[in-house]
Amino acid sequence: MTATSPTRTPHGVRKDLPADLSASITVFLIAIPLSLGIALATGAPLQAGLVAAAVGGIVAGRLGGAPLQVSGPAAGLTVVTAELIQHYGWRTTCAITVLAGFCQLGLAALRTARSALMVSPAIVHGMLAGIGVTIALAQLHIVLGGTPQSSAVANVLGLPGQLADLHPVALGISALTLIVLLGWPRLPGRAGRALRKVPAPLAAVATATVFAALAGLSLPRVDLPSWRSHALPEMPEGPVLGLIAAVLTITLVGSVESLLSAVATDKLIASERGTHNRPPRADLDRELRGQGAANIVSGALGGLPITGVAVRSVANVKSGAASRKSSMLHGFWVLLAAFLLVPVLDLIPLATLAALVMAVGVQMVSITHLRSVTRHREALVYGTTIVAVVLGGVLEGVAVGIAVAVALALHRLARTRITLERLDSGVHRVRARGQLTFLAVPRLSRVLNQIPHGTHAVVELDGSFMDHAAYETIQDWQQSHLAHGGSLEVTGRSGQAARINGAEPGADGRAGSPGGADGADGGDGTDRADGAGGAHKPVRGHDARHAEGGHQGERSRRAQQRGTHQCCRPWTPWQNHCDHRAPSTRTATATAATTAEAAATAADDDGAHDLSPAPRRRGAGQLASGISAFQRDTAPHVRDELARLAREGQRPSQLFITCADSRLVTSMITASGPGDLFTVRNVGNLVPLPGAESTDDSVAAAIEYAVDVLQVDSITVCGHSGCGAMQALLSSAPGVAMTPLRRWLRHGLPSLARMASRHHAWARIAGRLPADAVEQLCLTNVVQQLEHLRAHESVARRLAEGTLELHGMYFHVGEAQAYLLSEGEDFFDCRVFDTVGQHV
Repeated sequence: MTATSPTRTPHGVRKDLPADLSASITVFLIAIPLSLGIALATGAPLQAGLVAAAVGGIVAGRLGGAPLQVSGPAAGLTVVTAELIQHYGWRTTCAITVLAGFCQLGLAALRTARSALMVSPAIVHGMLAGIGVTIALAQLHIVLGGTPQSSAVANVLGLPGQLADLHPVALGISALTLIVLLGWPRLPGRAGRALRKVPAPLAAVATATVFAALAGLSLPRVDLPSWRSHALPEMPEGPVLGLIAAVLTITLVGSVESLLSAVATDKLIASERGTHNRPPRADLDRELRGQGAANIVSGALGGLPITGVAVRSVANVKSGAASRKSSMLHGFWVLLAAFLLVPVLDLIPLATLAALVMAVGVQMVSITHLRSVTRHREALVYGTTIVAVVLGGVLEGVAVGIAVAVALALHRLARTRITLERLDSGVHRVRARGQLTFLAVPRLSRVLNQIPHGTHAVVELDGSFMDHAAYETIQDWQQSHLAHGGSLEVTGRSGQAARINGAEPGADGRAGSPGGADGADGGDGTDRADGAGGAHKPVRGHDARHAEGGHQGERSRRAQQRGTHQCCRPWTPWQNHCDHRAPSTRTATATAATTAEAAATAADDDGAHDLSPAPRRRGAGQLASGISAFQRDTAPHVRDELARLAREGQRPSQLFITCADSRLVTSMITASGPGDLFTVRNVGNLVPLPGAESTDDSVAAAIEYAVDVLQVDSITVCGHSGCGAMQALLSSAPGVAMTPLRRWLRHGLPSLARMASRHHAWARIAGRLPADAVEQLCLTNVVQQLEHLRAHESVARRLAEGTLELHGMYFHVGEAQAYLLSEGEDFFDCRVFDTVGQHV
């Protein structure tokens, strides 16, 4: 079966042109004042800002991988560029920009774009905030009518003198600029709505310029020299190490800012537009390649360094841009203005541009980012990076931020809280919170040795890692404690039983912790204990055998006699999970295992030795055994949580629509528990269209109840590999008598038609093509059923309000791998299912 990617027709291109033209004018009106202001802030020739804006729009817009991202001179590189101009001069800075462009091309060729996103967001946002503070401090001097100093510290120290020598005219024009800039988006009424179509930066600069011209104010203005005297790059001169550091700084800061802007633009597009009018998702390696080419051209023509600009990209998306032509047209308009509007640009007061750039710098210190890093306990990294950038520079600040982040991670790894308490029952309980490494061994040993001999102890290990030193400490103490007549239980999180070197939790023969590995399951094979999403997690030590979930006493030994595989212990009442051997040996082995278990049970009861084989339990017997295991092992752990849910009612966050296939265990693959998912299962995970022939109202009723009554936040449609419904659709023949199953599968015919159509995006898994036609249809069916969901009135209403999200998911049974449907389409116009790590 051959699949073709849809191509854009000439009619479609012509249809997009008006939207691109309108958006390009909006972005152009924002770019002109910002480009001049950034050039002023760096100390570069003012034409350099216009050159960079034009090149960023045309070159990066044409070659970049983010179609709606707009590139040009950005505030993030202002401080770096200003320092380079002070140290090496403007022409050498242009050469450094060219070399940085070649470095970006090299990084793109090595496909390292996503690696740049590996830096902690706290460091990136701290770097940008530090740059913003530095910019604001420098431009504040121009706003007050003075001249900025060479560093942020000097600007702070010089503020008292500057305040004592105010220039009222410059301060008044700057204040007028800021008032218009901040008040323009808040203009009320119908007239305000019409005026707000003009970008606020343009309105602020235009208002201040007109006022200064009409009032005849005398103050410094823009002075664009003749293009004949425009400075071009020269061979770099200076210390080699210093030049290398400069090139790497421009490369690092420019690349990270561009890639972050591209990702942010993708997210904005996904939230603003439906799937039918989204451009392809950003190709980050191609975007880095486009940025490198743009920096080479900009530096060679005497322009500022270029990066993706978030402000212009947001304006481009919100103005309705449909393709990369909007960015290219904006560059063309800047180029025309640089030659034709020089007399108009020369009227702009420098204080106006300084106020505009100062406002941009203040906005780079984002309250949203501050809340985010505080919530993730990375405020120290964020604050340290800001201070280091302001005091030392961008490269030094990033290095300090990375060092603090690494130190913080090591501190969290090494930090372990070990406590000992004596319960009223006489039991001594040791709790170890955190990772058990050699650093915690002295405290661990001291606490364990405080437990008296001959007592019962419970050691609770609440962590995900135990190194060899800690493991041997616990093992040695355990052997000593048992030798002196004591008893102990070693448990993981939430009381899950664990073993140390194969010893059972109930080492004295008594029942150990009630949370054995086959207990506390969420009903679908997922270990649950705390009800509110917390899962049992075995403590991992020197290797997997050092601390693993185990059965209790005799049940564990019998399970091992039956040949139970470790991964299936939660489901051992169901004999389908008890053998991992070849089918030819299962019957004999199962008979022998059943015989051995029956003999052991009989011997425990009355000493008899009846070795007659017991029949294998099926049907009601398996069900009763499973219920018994739940009541014994799981119910004690979840009873309180279920009681709470019974009192408060269900409040699931998701409607989960999936197939009825028995291999698809929803709580296991989503790590969810009681009250998390409102689940609808049917053959083929189908969502009938409203009003469709043979409509099944049960699915529509569930959707209406979940969306309107339960107010779920999202709906997920989950398909899976080897779906029998999809196989039946592919092999269906016309003229066959209708059965209930065939009538139901008619709701999957649109998926079959979508797969064969050339007018719909193809679906695939990231990194590979579908294995066969069945997998292709399984993937396509998820995409199609999401379209069916949008046709339901309640879903469409919530989507329009922005209070509901739709997600596609695919579970490969054989690989035990889940994939999430990414937003938008890739370079080949395909809908892509990514692994969760890549998607996040």
